[in-house]
Amino acid sequence: MKINLTTLGCPKNIVDSEFLLGGLRGDNVEFVSDPLQAETIILNTCGFIQAAKEESLDAIFQALELKKNGTCERVFVTGCLSQRYAEELTKELPEVDGFFGNRDIAQIIRELTSKLDLQREILGERSLITPGHYAYLKISEGCENPCTFCAIPAIRGKFRSRPIEALIAEAESLAEQGVRELILVAQDTTIYGQDLYGKKRLVHLLDKLADIKAFKWIRLLYTYPAHFSDDLIEILADKKEVFNYVDMPIQHVSDRLLRSMARKVKRKDLERIIGRLRDGNPNIAIRSTFISGFPGETQQDHEELCDFLTDIRFDRLGLFAFSREEDTPAYDFPGQVPEHILQERLSELSDLQNQISLEINESLLGRRLEVLVDQFDIDTQTYVARTHYDCPEIDNTVSLTAPQLNIGDFYQIKITDCLDYELSGTLN
Repeated sequence: MKINLTTLGCPKNIVDSEFLLGGLRGDNVEFVSDPLQAETIILNTCGFIQAAKEESLDAIFQALELKKNGTCERVFVTGCLSQRYAEELTKELPEVDGFFGNRDIAQIIRELTSKLDLQREILGERSLITPGHYAYLKISEGCENPCTFCAIPAIRGKFRSRPIEALIAEAESLAEQGVRELILVAQDTTIYGQDLYGKKRLVHLLDKLADIKAFKWIRLLYTYPAHFSDDLIEILADKKEVFNYVDMPIQHVSDRLLRSMARKVKRKDLERIIGRLRDGNPNIAIRSTFISGFPGETQQDHEELCDFLTDIRFDRLGLFAFSREEDTPAYDFPGQVPEHILQERLSELSDLQNQISLEINESLLGRRLEVLVDQFDIDTQTYVARTHYDCPEIDNTVSLTAPQLNIGDFYQIKITDCLDYELSGTLN
């Protein structure tokens, strides 16, 4: 049986798909990357914001078209979109052979195994989708932060930490498979362990992971500013040879809007955290995300955000237009920003960050940096690599011209040229 598994959305979905692949793998199963060759298509969808929902629906319609034309026999849909809209999707798309959510991957594997009449069932194994030199470690499920713009708690359920022992065992297994870069993900990594142990245990987990010598880089994603503790700042500084990148979604800096978003933090708190992180490790890469056009945002709020970005100069940044999501408090908030104003503000923020990113990259010209090689680009005949400032898929890349490099190895290079989101370098 030929199965195509397509994954949409965030790294947390990638991890879910890797467990699906491991659980469905069997003697009579062949996984294919091209849906045109598949007898069965499984779509792991995203339903976080409107753009993600539209992308997921497009993928479903394309799969159903293949089923209609006879090249595919069955289509199954799992992930956030089907978790959020299971009833509506089942009614509107009866051609789909089964909708599954995302709360219990083991149960989804059991049901798919039964529907596909597979000969083997392997629960708990994981088959990497990422290149073998980096992998994600999902340390918890769900979320209980009350952010008024976010539907994730309704989609993913209550916050549920995974036991430290299980995470260390999984990390050691990844290390044995050749993983050199470990990336921690969750809806909120900073509150890890609170539900299981009665107190936050992220620092303890990071300390254990740092002892696994195979990992040269460990990245920390999705840290919630209001839960960012002093001991977390300390370990990131003390073990900066491993922990040199942190992602901290801030969303806005106007105290009034932060309160409306229910972020439980003020601008002065954000400035303190960022200042302490950089004091502890001047070389740390700080990534953040911001929302433009949240309900009630004034021109003054927007200008405050522009000034903040100019002052802080984040190493990496994601900018998003406010997405009005049903079943979230912000959907009905007064002061919805007109679309044309929202897009104007988003464009201004993007232009500002483009310039900041270019200036940061220009400051690296002539410097020697360590990079991790991800792939070889046949079209350009160059290697694609990343610095410690850059997380896979979402951040900048380095283009390298060299006779022969090993994918997954680290190299010292010299930066020779740059664009706003790309560097070029050589080994000399």
